[in-house]
Amino acid sequence: MKNKLKIVFMGTPDFAVGVLKSILETEHEVVGVITAVDKPAGRGRKINTSAVKKYSLEQNLNLLQPPNLKDPAFIEQLKELKADIQIVVAFRMLPKQVWSMPKIGTFNLHASLLPQYRGAAPIHWAIINGETKTGVTTFFIDDKIDTGEIILKEEIEIKNDDTVGILHDKLMKIGCDLVVKTLDLAKNEEIETFKQENIELKTAYKLNPKNCKIDWTKNTIEVYNHIRGLNPFPCAWTTLIKDKKEYKVKIYNIEKETNKDKALTTGKISKINNKEIKISTNDGYIIIKELQVEGKRKMNISDLLNGFDINENHLFL
Repeated sequence: MKNKLKIVFMGTPDFAVGVLKSILETEHEVVGVITAVDKPAGRGRKINTSAVKKYSLEQNLNLLQPPNLKDPAFIEQLKELKADIQIVVAFRMLPKQVWSMPKIGTFNLHASLLPQYRGAAPIHWAIINGETKTGVTTFFIDDKIDTGEIILKEEIEIKNDDTVGILHDKLMKIGCDLVVKTLDLAKNEEIETFKQENIELKTAYKLNPKNCKIDWTKNTIEVYNHIRGLNPFPCAWTTLIKDKKEYKVKIYNIEKETNKDKALTTGKISKINNKEIKISTNDGYIIIKELQVEGKRKMNISDLLNGFDINENHLFL
């Protein structure tokens, strides 16, 4: 095999940008980058471009944004790039005519230890479910989601205070290294794969407002894991009932405290001062250090209380 591989890279978010940067630091050639089309987002409906697009334009890379991956014109463009291998990081499902095109194949970097946590949000769900370890996997894409033969894995510990933001950055770093190692194997024609285990699986479901809402009736550890597993994005939320009005509140930095000695009214504010708000679960408390009330910026408790009254008569649902 020649020393320099011709690569087509496919990805969308910041996680993918880190990997693309690492590839550009190797001897290989990125002949094309494929990312999501621009689309309006947010209340102002401003046109949002992907992190991969922004970085690719800065680096003057050959960028493609096909609305339809089966479009004959796009397929022809892809063929003309004559890639030896394609790399996918946080993109979308590819049709067979795309993933089967290169001679070596198309491999994906997934932010879990496959086969566990196949799906859209593996970093979040590993924390939400209280896992103590996770990792990254490279595998060849096939006709299903995250089911192809595994090339390499790398495992790391999930610490008790890791948020999804912290774990995201750790996994991106080891993911970059794993992609480069996979490319080295491909360059030297040394790739060996193994099939994914047939075991009971946990799924990384797509996140939505319903599964990001806090359930205060759960135990303290479950609520704690749920909040840190969504901090800082897309963020766990709850409803504050205050003076017969409802406010959507996003919860960021927290601590936990267990107390199994007495029955607690879940969602009740049991203590409040200029540093923290203490909320009851069914066996303890979540201590909020930073939050965001709808219509306001994210802030610590002291700053919030300067202009927004919360007291023990109010309730989180």
